Amino acid sequence: MAVDKFGNTIDDDDEYIEQHDEELFEQEGETHDETSQPSNEKPKKSVSFQVEDEEDSKREFEEGGGLPAQPENPDFSTLTPLSPEIINRQATINIGTIGHVAHGKSTVVRAISGVQPVRFKDELERNITIKLGYANAKIYKCPKCPEPDCYRSFKSDKEIHPKCQTEGCDGRYEVVRHVSFVDCPGHDILMSTMLSGAAVMDAALLLIAGNEPCPQPQTSEHLAAIEIMKLKHVIILQNKVDLMREESALDHQKSILKFIKGTIADGAPIVPISAQLKYNIDAVNECIVKNIPVPPRDFNVTPRLIVIRSFDVNKPGAEIRDLKGGVAGGSILNGVFKLGDEIEVRPGIVTKDKQGKIQCKPIFSKIVSLFAENNDLKFAVPGGLIGVGTKVDPTLCRADRLVGQVVGAKGHLPSIYTDIEINYFLLRRLLGVKTDGSKQTKVRKLEPGEVLMVNIGSTATGARVVAVKADMARLQLTSPACTEVNEKIALSRRIEKHWRLIGWATIKKGSTLEPLSA
Repeated sequence: MAVDKFGNTIDDDDEYIEQHDEELFEQEGETHDETSQPSNEKPKKSVSFQVEDEEDSKREFEEGGGLPAQPENPDFSTLTPLSPEIINRQATINIGTIGHVAHGKSTVVRAISGVQPVRFKDELERNITIKLGYANAKIYKCPKCPEPDCYRSFKSDKEIHPKCQTEGCDGRYEVVRHVSFVDCPGHDILMSTMLSGAAVMDAALLLIAGNEPCPQPQTSEHLAAIEIMKLKHVIILQNKVDLMREESALDHQKSILKFIKGTIADGAPIVPISAQLKYNIDAVNECIVKNIPVPPRDFNVTPRLIVIRSFDVNKPGAEIRDLKGGVAGGSILNGVFKLGDEIEVRPGIVTKDKQGKIQCKPIFSKIVSLFAENNDLKFAVPGGLIGVGTKVDPTLCRADRLVGQVVGAKGHLPSIYTDIEINYFLLRRLLGVKTDGSKQTKVRKLEPGEVLMVNIGSTATGARVVAVKADMARLQLTSPACTEVNEKIALSRRIEKHWRLIGWATIKKGSTLEPLSA
């Protein structure tokens, strides 16, 4: 048995899913299918979500030139996120899919990328997202075809110049974007997971199902969350239009416009789609290219990666000589990681001494492999989701145990904080909660002694309010966090057994913890 970061006793094995098992089944009546299919259908056993036939893929790969190898020693001062040396193999922008449960977030990712982001047995059986999903896609443009038909998306390992698939066109596609999708769960009890995913997003696709009134509870809660995280670029997808008549679709669009007025999504393009039928996906690709710019990246500073997933890739019964180290999955915030780099993981292994004081021992290792989905890399730049193969004991990485940790160059990571002083701002009304009337519950002020959940980067930890004065508060963290001054964090309060977003804060100062030497 183990104790989680909020003080709850949980099973050590597959801890995350089992922790929420009971609550998810309680809400089974409210759980809908993520697709347009009836919810009483059994999940179909699909062979795989291939974009094209294997033989065609192999032939086109040879004709299109395949994926060129990355240069051994590139001059990073001359490269940009859209340089062929980078974009051919690695995604350079993270786009999150957000919205209410069963509005089609995972289905949209599958329609664009050809990859199924839902991978776990529990998720497939219930047809819902529980952990953060991930998938990469290349968006191509044919210079000879009219818009939006000229845009087409494929898997991440697609060759760089495939033939145009439009009948009668002899052109070849060119890569214009390489995108990583962060697929967030829509369940209200998994808000913490969504906030962890928001930490690495550069933009968001807000899914709103046309066959339900707008807004649904988590539609408004997720929109508030990305507003807190300062996401400036949002595309709204009005999904499931295949289940609607034209008049009701137009009325629903008006309700969307009313909902987003005055928010960060005000003025965002609204694209009607059917993710299940792949209707209008080319228009979504066009919107991504035209409305979501690739953020400027700094390749010449010390690298830092925020971990949102971690894995033990070894199969049961593997020979000792075949065992591999743990893999950390996440997004590089700045700098460049290369094969062979010495790295540090903070806070690392957290324990308590004989007096009950928390102590941290950072994990030191070496990068042995870099992957962007199925593409192996010699170096990895900011943007996109990266898998970093290490020599770390795989038991420390299994079942997402490294989530919330920060990976960086040895000796160049921020301090580890045990308590923080924050300048906080609370929402006026509670979002994401169904009420009897039209009025929403007011958010009450912070009180000394209460326990909140704070999201610092991808870290979700408990925090006891020690003192409050005006818009300042001091929080004692349940688990130490590797962070720095002026970082923006999300605040959640436990209301009716669920964590609800109540506001945000900026770290002003705090007490640091000196890590143990290796």
